[in-house]
Amino acid sequence: MFRRVGPVFYYLATTLTRLQKRAIFVILDILMIPLALFAALLLNGSTEVQLSLLTNLVPLMGAMAVLGTGVSIYLSIPRIKLNAYETRGIIRTALHGTALGIIGAVVNMLFTPSIPGEVFFIFSLFYLVASASWRIALRQFLLNYVYRKGQRRMRVLVYGAGRTGQQLVAALRTDDAILPVVFVDDNPTLQTNVVAGLQVHAPSQIKELITRLAIDRVVLAMPSLPQARQSRIALDLRELGCEVHALPSFAELVGQGEMSKQVTPVSLDDLLGRNRLETELPGVSHAYSDRRILITGAGGSIGSELCRQLIACRPHCIVLLDHSELALYNIEKEMRDLAGDLTLVPVLGSICDDDTVRQVLTKYKIDVVLHAAAYKHLPLVECNAIAGLRNNVIGTKVIADAARDVGVERFILVSSDKAVRPTNVMGASKRLAELVVQDLATRSANTRFSMVRFGNVLGSSGSVIPLFEEQIGRGGPVTLTHGSVTRYFMTIAEAARLVLLAGSFARGGDVFVLDMGDPVPIHKLARQMIEGAGHTVRDAAHPDGEIEIMITGLRPGEKLHEELLISPDMLTTPHNKILRAQESYLSEIEMANAMKDLRRAIDSLDEDAAKAVIARWVERSADEDRIEDAQIS
Repeated sequence: MFRRVGPVFYYLATTLTRLQKRAIFVILDILMIPLALFAALLLNGSTEVQLSLLTNLVPLMGAMAVLGTGVSIYLSIPRIKLNAYETRGIIRTALHGTALGIIGAVVNMLFTPSIPGEVFFIFSLFYLVASASWRIALRQFLLNYVYRKGQRRMRVLVYGAGRTGQQLVAALRTDDAILPVVFVDDNPTLQTNVVAGLQVHAPSQIKELITRLAIDRVVLAMPSLPQARQSRIALDLRELGCEVHALPSFAELVGQGEMSKQVTPVSLDDLLGRNRLETELPGVSHAYSDRRILITGAGGSIGSELCRQLIACRPHCIVLLDHSELALYNIEKEMRDLAGDLTLVPVLGSICDDDTVRQVLTKYKIDVVLHAAAYKHLPLVECNAIAGLRNNVIGTKVIADAARDVGVERFILVSSDKAVRPTNVMGASKRLAELVVQDLATRSANTRFSMVRFGNVLGSSGSVIPLFEEQIGRGGPVTLTHGSVTRYFMTIAEAARLVLLAGSFARGGDVFVLDMGDPVPIHKLARQMIEGAGHTVRDAAHPDGEIEIMITGLRPGEKLHEELLISPDMLTTPHNKILRAQESYLSEIEMANAMKDLRRAIDSLDEDAAKAVIARWVERSADEDRIEDAQIS
């Protein structure tokens, strides 16, 4: 039956004006008057209900209807929406019923004193029940069978049966798309009770409740609980396969909460320890306009930002090379949306594949190579030395040789501050890659080779910033390898602009670095991020703090302080924030021997032999620089 009448009611509910709906409410309330009066007469045993009596009561009911309508309008009862008809609506209906009873008793006493006075007391009670009942019944019918028309509602478990949780449930009950199902609370006195119409359960039952009640989302309605505790609860709940959301108190939503608890984001200037330089670095559109550009590692943090910035330079085409299918798909999709009619060529392949690299360079007549492909996660490369050296060194050798052979105009290598006097495999692999490029720079007549050295790039994969954010998000602790560690930082935008500028400044064999100010203490950075996220730091001086900074010890090959230069002699460039160093390098014969030994070690998967190559040739290069430094001083 509901399926047949549902469309009719839906049409009426959506087409009637607000005034028409109020008129219907008034009429329904008027119809409750004779019903309530008849019921009161039946319930009163001293009155015999006869047809003549009912006929004589018509003028009385008419007077009650007219005067009662005025009282109803005065109390604004017809203005109360059905989905907002809660306690206050019932109270107004009770006042209306009382007023009708008094009106009926007065009229009966003055004109037709044929009904006992106690009948009107019963009438008031029955009118309250009848008037409230039809509203509640109509609301449930409209919500369940008309407006929602069978649509599935999101089923929500509310964690916290306190004031905020009860307010949330009351609000959600008026929503067409969300259904509060059950409460969970840590308070044993509330468990097994019914609060706001919902059963309260213990947290130990959450897993069973989520499965049995088909819960879609969990809402944490405990704003007074420390944020670190909320984060841990949220992390545990997410493992059960549910979305988890935290709700502030309603007082905080309107600005009555403590200001100290509001999150204050940490500015990038604070994280960098200096002003950002994106606006100070000049544009480079002239160097890349109408050029054919290959970006290796195009789906990575630096590679993808290079793609975005190159759009403004209006190159002839951009070839995106990456060995990760997902990364290549994401950057190609993003570029399609941003680049308009710019020619984009996604190439799924490895820089270690000589045939693929040469085919790409030749087929698309590449003018500029921006080489950002590299393995850069220090611990991973440390325990996968062969893979790291193959990709970072052999891959660089393959693409650099191919670029020189086909006559590419410019080749820019993205390097790292860990290449300076390296103490780990990743840093040594980047220094060997630099030596490869420096060697080719001395023997190339047509291709200008250059390198750019970065510090840590904020927000890039593997950066300490996302790691700290993740640890803070789950309530800590924040792990730090050493209390005195410092690092240079730069933004992704600064890093990409520096690469593009280096290509335009290059004269051959140059190493470019950005003047990044003083290195940033990582302990200070961790504290800033914890406090910026609205938490307090737990330490010896503040044992009640929320998140602890835990010292785990330096990882194998990790340095306390990174450097950007090997030799102290600096040269200027057309921009005062970009510096250039011309560092020593291996001879052609030495480089050939180093690469021969490294290839043999990699082909035989001999990690010890590969590390011996690093120890011999990378340390030798650094020793030569130290000798030059001593001679200069």
